[in-house]
Amino acid sequence: MSILEIKNITKNFGALVANDDISLSLDAGEILALLGENGAGKTTLMNILFGHYTADEGSISIDGEILPPGSTEAAIKAGVGMVHQHFTLADNLSVLDNIILGTENLFAWRQDLSGARTKLEKMSQEFGLAVKPDVLVAELSVGERQRVEILKVLYRDARVLILDEPTAVLTPQETEGLFATLKKLNAKGLGVIFISHKLNEILAISNRVAVLRRGAITGIVNTADADRAMLAEMMVGRKVTRPRLEDAVAGDAVLQLSGLSVAGDTPTPLLNNINLEVCAHEIVGVAGVAGNGQSALASLLSGLIQPASGTLELLGEVLSEVTPNLMVSRGVGRIPEDRHASGVVGEMPVWENLISETLKSPEMSHGRSWIKKLDALKRTEQLIEQYDVRCEGPLQQTKLLSGGNMQKLILARALSTDPAFILANQPVRGLDEGAIAYVQTQLLAARQRGAGILLISEDLDELISLCDKLVVIYHGELSAPFAPKQKTVQEIGLMMAGHRPETAHEAAYAN
Repeated sequence: MSILEIKNITKNFGALVANDDISLSLDAGEILALLGENGAGKTTLMNILFGHYTADEGSISIDGEILPPGSTEAAIKAGVGMVHQHFTLADNLSVLDNIILGTENLFAWRQDLSGARTKLEKMSQEFGLAVKPDVLVAELSVGERQRVEILKVLYRDARVLILDEPTAVLTPQETEGLFATLKKLNAKGLGVIFISHKLNEILAISNRVAVLRRGAITGIVNTADADRAMLAEMMVGRKVTRPRLEDAVAGDAVLQLSGLSVAGDTPTPLLNNINLEVCAHEIVGVAGVAGNGQSALASLLSGLIQPASGTLELLGEVLSEVTPNLMVSRGVGRIPEDRHASGVVGEMPVWENLISETLKSPEMSHGRSWIKKLDALKRTEQLIEQYDVRCEGPLQQTKLLSGGNMQKLILARALSTDPAFILANQPVRGLDEGAIAYVQTQLLAARQRGAGILLISEDLDELISLCDKLVVIYHGELSAPFAPKQKTVQEIGLMMAGHRPETAHEAAYAN
């Protein structure tokens, strides 16, 4: 029996059709995966369901009752709950306070903390979501915070649970725990909409898969009848093949970090005694749960922060200080974590973003005063074609590009100068299968040309398939390097959670 009916939903933003006559249903006890390219309309549809947006046409009903459009309060009261990819918890409040926040009558004389605690403990046991009610959220791990978010939704008696990229910040063990919880929720009749780019997870946990492309449903299939190739083709409209890592002989070191530490705002350093080597013709992957020092490592190698101690050697030269200009001039290609916030300047046209790191070169400017605009536009047109950046041309505002095409622009800027060292920080985050395959192909081509690449990613499957070596980062410290085939996914997951079984074999490999 359907508990949720989405009928003929259409939403336009000016000339852009974000949702085009979408109809979906969700049964009690079902997990429906929602799959689509970046910009396919998934988030818009969920925002309409949750009351953040108002549809231009169509209706949404829960248990046969039509929801008033544009009302989050009505959606929550009807039993719709949403756990966002970026958690919305108050760090300075306890777990219990976060869960009951907004649920009590403002005119009540006192809080019913005893009743709330009893209900929370019962739900925790019933669904395997162990939490400590009195612990501050600031003291919780990422996996524990996600449990609190789910409990917060269940506390409000949700019948429809929307999970947006729920495994993006989890270890493999935490992902398995989440899936076990979802199966318990299904057994109690809860319907789940599971949004993810990870096809293997969708195939493992869902009952049906709805695929969106360019705002419209291209197909709904039973998961038992689907495979990765089918879903990828439905998403992008063509067959997609992920590139494969080929054997290569590593060359000389292009980057060496020795005993390097970076100070933070607290006594605990952001990076502590880091030792790392990246060689030519090699991809070294950094695995870890978000927030364990990846951003500090990327900022250091981008020239944004300085080391407190240790040495940084780039292309055989020990650098006494690091700046963005110095790193670029020394042959570093930078692919930043957040393409919108730090990858491009959205208000600038495509051509200005593409030449921003080569602006001082003789090919692009006369000294420091005059830009050779015609040459810059010609170069931009060449890169647009070479890297398949789908845009209206060099003069288009960059913010109007899709996520995938914005990432292609960043790749063109970072790789077109044939850098000796490439920092690739979450290069495929939020991209669809087609864009992921393209980005990975470009990175492997750069490796083949002789670049050394440091790949920071929260997608363990990506790291295992693309990297010659892996290191795990935890609380600002790196493990010894190891070949991906030396450990199981479960063993790497334990290392991501802080377990460091440093064996003699690993030490020998590191040397």
